[in-house]
Amino acid sequence: MSRIATKFANLKAENKPAFVSFVIAGDPSYEYCLELVKGMPAAGVDIIELGMPFTDPMADGPAIQFAGQRALKAGMTMVKTLQLVRDFRKGDSKTPIVLMGYYNPIYSMGVDVFLAEAKAAGVDGLIVVDLPPEEDSELCIPAAAAEIDFIRLTTPTTDDKRLPKVMQNTSGFIYYVSINGITGSAEADAGLIAPEVARIKAASDLPVCVGFGIKSPETARAIGRISDGAVVGSAIVERIGEGQSVEAVLDFVSKMAKGTHG
Repeated sequence: MSRIATKFANLKAENKPAFVSFVIAGDPSYEYCLELVKGMPAAGVDIIELGMPFTDPMADGPAIQFAGQRALKAGMTMVKTLQLVRDFRKGDSKTPIVLMGYYNPIYSMGVDVFLAEAKAAGVDGLIVVDLPPEEDSELCIPAAAAEIDFIRLTTPTTDDKRLPKVMQNTSGFIYYVSINGITGSAEADAGLIAPEVARIKAASDLPVCVGFGIKSPETARAIGRISDGAVVGSAIVERIGEGQSVEAVLDFVSKMAKGTHG
């Protein structure tokens, strides 16, 4: 079993949803980010999503856009992003790591080179928001051949006709975007999300995690009750942008994890 599949199996046995955290790799510096992600498992994080810094993150709101700019200004590259994973893996061989972002940096590096380096570094999954199922031959199918999960996004506008197409070749888990819009733009409403999660789960055996708009432990708890996991990104990234210490950010992460698991 992959690290992602193992994590969800273990959580299911404990009757707990997953808490998934997101930060931009190298924000605000390589050293800060590495210290932060190293501390996340002990703070209750089940799966770590690392954003691949990119100049034009069209799905993201201001908090994550600014985080990407900070990382790029600090000299972060795809090579350094993969090195960060390697450095994390020196002390943690179990926590799943998913790289999330856009296709351009991967394409620029070369798909074959990227996948080989990502696998060697210890990457478990990919979320590439601007590659639809119609482009599976670009990255999704090669990633599967490299034994790296390709995790797909579904949204409130993914109807029953489109859903099977989105599900094809998807592995690891399904990421449900809880709101129409960019990251960090609104608060998620578990009452509205629950029927959509149930609809997706009826169409797939994969776990369904919900992201976008989860800003408080109370919302994380509500989302955890109706899904297989909660993804928190902007609320963490905002605190990094405010200049909070690693310890302060991890304290917030711990509260969000406890909320989700509760």
